[in-house]
Amino acid sequence: MDWIQTVIIAIVEGLTEFLPVSSTGHMIITQNLLGVPQGDPFVHAFTFIIQFGAILSVVCLYWRRFFQLDNTPAPEGSTTLQKLKHRFYFYWLLFVGLVPAMVIGLLAKKSGLLDWLLDSVLVVAIMLVVGGVFMLYCDRLFNKGSEANKVNEKRAFRIGIYQCISVIPGVSRSMATIVGGMTQGLTRQRAAEFSFFLAVPTMAGATLLDLLDLMKEDASWATAHNITMLLLGCVVAFVVALLAMKWFVAFLTKYGFKAFGIYRIIVGGIILVMLLTGHSLVMVD
Repeated sequence: MDWIQTVIIAIVEGLTEFLPVSSTGHMIITQNLLGVPQGDPFVHAFTFIIQFGAILSVVCLYWRRFFQLDNTPAPEGSTTLQKLKHRFYFYWLLFVGLVPAMVIGLLAKKSGLLDWLLDSVLVVAIMLVVGGVFMLYCDRLFNKGSEANKVNEKRAFRIGIYQCISVIPGVSRSMATIVGGMTQGLTRQRAAEFSFFLAVPTMAGATLLDLLDLMKEDASWATAHNITMLLLGCVVAFVVALLAMKWFVAFLTKYGFKAFGIYRIIVGGIILVMLLTGHSLVMVD
């Protein structure tokens, strides 16, 4: 990968990380269009690691809420453990939501399923269309959230289960978790914000696993060029995501998912037609 490919892919990641259009799917499509070789361990790791760069924008933008402790008194008669849980309740909810992804993600990675999915543009295109059709109707199906409903342990765990679906490129982690929150009675805004928060430990874990795998398998990837590309990709994705995130929350709260559903169907449909008619996505040799 050269620096132009890196910057373009990172911009795509930053723009799409928080949109329900699948940032991983868009990066796979972009990599194919730019002629980036698929199946390379470094390219797979790059795809996940720069997502963590984008996710860090959540910590920056919502830092007051992300670094929060509950200073209200714990219920009378609480044990020491219950008092700790009360004080760190926000982080406890993130852990509860993370557990399903830890189990499913590890199984998918160790089985080789995840690497296979990351190499399949066909899977991305199909899931873009399927997810797009679903999004045309999900507002009507699940738009019954109430401001009185807040994230609790049960809701956090169920949202975490929905997040596991996004192991399939083209599904969109953002869409899965936001819709998951809406099915639990959360408003679109509250579901979106918890989705952002949950992304931080999820992508931190995925990034760590990819780095460990890269270092265990073959350290030859750790050239000055590749490390520079990783850092550049993370910085660009962080800045672009920071600019895109607040716009997305405002748009989603006001208009819902329909526009994103139409976009997904168009993009996925175009790619499917190209693949089924024997055309290559590689536009740059």
